[in-house]
Amino acid sequence: MVDIHSHFLWGLDDGSGSRETSLAMLKIAREAGTTDIVATPHANPEYAFRPEVIEERIHDLQSVPEAERPDLHRGCDFHVSYENIEDALKNPRKYTVNGRNFLLVEFADVHIPQATPEIFDQLMGRGMVPIITHPERNPILASSPDRLAALVERGSLAQVTAKSLEGGFGKGPRAAGWKMLSRGLIHFVASDCHDAEYRTPRLDAAYNLVAGKMGADIADLLFTANPSVVIAGGNPASIASIAPAPERPRWWQFRRR
Repeated sequence: MVDIHSHFLWGLDDGSGSRETSLAMLKIAREAGTTDIVATPHANPEYAFRPEVIEERIHDLQSVPEAERPDLHRGCDFHVSYENIEDALKNPRKYTVNGRNFLLVEFADVHIPQATPEIFDQLMGRGMVPIITHPERNPILASSPDRLAALVERGSLAQVTAKSLEGGFGKGPRAAGWKMLSRGLIHFVASDCHDAEYRTPRLDAAYNLVAGKMGADIADLLFTANPSVVIAGGNPASIASIAPAPERPRWWQFRRR
């Protein structure tokens, strides 16, 4: 499995607080079947994005034997704000996964700009494909998945959190996550891990849930095939979508006319 969203680098945001925790997180990921993991520290008003520190800490962790960690990659959990957008348009490879063409973006819980479609069009015009992170945990998108659908139809992608599908964030995000999956709006499942105890980098439990409900081919697509395209900087057209599940007939459709 390939994890495109994580906070295992220590001392950069609200994720890992120490090198020891980072090492423990990487070991958990490896033992649970993750072969590749992307470090995506926040870039938001609270946490400054420091590419040089990211590179230094990834280089440091790469000294650990490969048997004890997945392959490491760099990226960003990019907050949609005026300052970030302006900087990304000037520096289109600064925030992307491995400096290539996919950009993880997150919205504030209380506001999604009306101009988001146009903003995303600008990003795509500069060669950055937005991947909307954890929409099932965003109150606005969770209550109105049609807004997510409109962005996906324009070329954006979306990633749901593994722990949400397990119910680890409560009933609301779990229901929203599975609904978005059933509508074919989700292209990736990632850990969004922050520590080695509660928000860990394990993907195997969520993989088994998806495989059980939707089939192993769908699970492989969401956990391996699609995220592998992201870390390789491949053609966005090769990211496969899930076919929406057929709607169940409503009770009133069976009433005699």
